[in-house]
Amino acid sequence: MVVQRNLDIGEGRKGVLLEPFVHQVGGHMSMMKYDEHTVCKPLVSQEQWFYESLPTAMRQFTPQYKGIISVHLKKDSTGNLSLIASPQTDNRSSLDNASKESSMTIWQKLTQVNSSSSSHTFVKWNHSPLTNTIKDSCQGKALLQTDLQYHRDMSSLMENANENQAEKNSYNPWGLHCHKQHLNRLSSKCNEHKLHQFLLLENVVSKYKYPCILDLKMGTRQHGDDASEEKKARQIKKCEQSTSASLGVRICGMQVYQADTVQYLCNDKYYGRKLSPDGFKQALCQFLHNGIRLRTDLAEPIECQLKALLSIIKKQSSYRFYSSSLLIIYEGLEKTIDNLTQGHCQNTSSTVLHGNSHPKVDVRMIDFAHTTYKGSKYNQTVYDGPDHGYIFGLENLIKIIQNISVGE
Repeated sequence: MVVQRNLDIGEGRKGVLLEPFVHQVGGHMSMMKYDEHTVCKPLVSQEQWFYESLPTAMRQFTPQYKGIISVHLKKDSTGNLSLIASPQTDNRSSLDNASKESSMTIWQKLTQVNSSSSSHTFVKWNHSPLTNTIKDSCQGKALLQTDLQYHRDMSSLMENANENQAEKNSYNPWGLHCHKQHLNRLSSKCNEHKLHQFLLLENVVSKYKYPCILDLKMGTRQHGDDASEEKKARQIKKCEQSTSASLGVRICGMQVYQADTVQYLCNDKYYGRKLSPDGFKQALCQFLHNGIRLRTDLAEPIECQLKALLSIIKKQSSYRFYSSSLLIIYEGLEKTIDNLTQGHCQNTSSTVLHGNSHPKVDVRMIDFAHTTYKGSKYNQTVYDGPDHGYIFGLENLIKIIQNISVGE
């Protein structure tokens, strides 16, 4: 059982120490773990309005919206920053001081840098409480049997991504990169009395033991109606130089559980931007490969969900999902006859290699800060018909998945 990390924040109030969400594979805004089934992110009013007026038909393909929460910065005596949320309810068990310190280790380690390095930032972890905390976030305990050791130049991390070299890790480094950047921004204007608003959303991977996640930027246009001319030009260029223009979809990040090494293979958005259409197809095959075999059994359930989503999107007149992403998620740990009889994989949603059972997969739309539609109080322009750029991306994605299923 995972206990929510409650802290006494004075005046009889309880606070929840937010933790990095270790399964964030894309995006630039830091996602936080509020509890086992809930994540949170900085509130953008346009996204909040979208969730609060979400069409009923789309709800099965979006994270459940759970409301808004207030978050404030807390600095300890040594200058380490933490983010504390005021909880929705106050009926959870509090931790003792030792547990609090273990939980706070994540944020403390993220802010520790090698000050003697001029242009390179080193983050170094070798701490069992950090491992324990990430274990709580990642149910696949075998992945983190030993202390997590991370000693990487963040600049070289980006360089490796630009060389199209996949990282193999016991966690996804992109999320922690986002957290570090977020903390750096906040620490420059630290005000412990200022409240920040965050959105509370369903943690769509909480039911998975080893979640394999593909983050896809959908559509042929990424800039919102409110984008400056400079940002508009940048986004147009990114689309023109990537598969966003040719396929209507590009990879923003992914993690794939490798059964042979018991690690995640990770790629980020820089990798995705450089892919050709053929490279994109190969990357999808890589996403469905567990290091031992190509998971062709996943193709049919993914295709079915994509087709169902396509049918819904075609009916959403005036909606434009600019800069939104699509997550494809599946369980990386397969059930086999051998480990079923040994009881190693009880209560998991994964593939049974016999019978007619299909593996559990999820397809979810996320990131609606630039979504516009008729009736939105933030829309600049009212569009006619459905989002054809998004539809173009979905149709190409379905074709590629179909080709994988038949071995092309």
